[in-house]
Amino acid sequence: MNKQQICIIGGSGFVGLHLCARLVKQGYRIRVLTRNAEAAKDLRVLPGVELRQADVHDPAALAAQLQNQTAVINLAGILNEHRQGGFQAAHVELPRRIIAACQTAGVRRLLHMSALKADMAEPPSEYLRSKGEGERLVLAADDLDATVFRPSVIFGPEDQFFNRFARLLATAPGVFPLACAEARFAPVYVGDVAEAFTRALRIKETIGQGYELCGPKPYSLHEIVDYVARLSGHRRYIIALGPRLSRLQARIMEFLPGKPFTRDNYRSTLCDSLCKSRFPEIFGITPTPVEAIVPGYLGPREHNHYLSRLRQRARRD
Repeated sequence: MNKQQICIIGGSGFVGLHLCARLVKQGYRIRVLTRNAEAAKDLRVLPGVELRQADVHDPAALAAQLQNQTAVINLAGILNEHRQGGFQAAHVELPRRIIAACQTAGVRRLLHMSALKADMAEPPSEYLRSKGEGERLVLAADDLDATVFRPSVIFGPEDQFFNRFARLLATAPGVFPLACAEARFAPVYVGDVAEAFTRALRIKETIGQGYELCGPKPYSLHEIVDYVARLSGHRRYIIALGPRLSRLQARIMEFLPGKPFTRDNYRSTLCDSLCKSRFPEIFGITPTPVEAIVPGYLGPREHNHYLSRLRQRARRD
């Protein structure tokens, strides 16, 4: 029985649920730090997962929670700022505190979630710039054994990409104006991302490295939205907006509840979210295509049934 203990920060989110399920299956004991235990209630069904309510931005509290842990995994991140300085706090200052807490607690192994294109010399958006600064801090910590992951957009039953477009299409009045329609992505399955993290814990050669994670096929945003429309039964006439109207749409939508699209999101699409090479061979994973998973949760009748089956399987595993 594997008695290693892993502390996960940001573990109550989309990727965290899948990662915890895989780690538990491998015999790891998991501690998930959260400010709101109620938000992490889906993790309670997994044996071997301990929820700890803690303020991860408090250096002393964070260091105390990392005592006796074998490794730390940082999944924390935000797509949009809800207050000034939000990106800096989540993507730079928090990794800085995690590094210091690892050093204080004597934890050497650190896995860190970054974002594809965050390692560019001059990223176009504040989201990518802050992600890049955070990952550089992690890789520069010489006394830590760190591995960084840079995924493209991540998909899966609870995602905020395919599902968000399905919701927007459902409310569109016959036509759907689409900003950045030619932006390209290589969506990567959440299960493959979780498996890469899990395997990295056992592969020493991943220490000090950063890995791009993409699915097997690139798509334009127009292709993705058209695919979502067909799957969900919300057929709409998609109007591709040019740069000027795309920026205008972002300016308007960032004031809507949930900020479905912002000017910083727009700037992130100025660089294609595509990997320079195939899925890293070191992990021995064949990436899962969109077409193998998404129809199961976006079909008009299959959505709830598929999600229920997935959660039942996670509980059994």
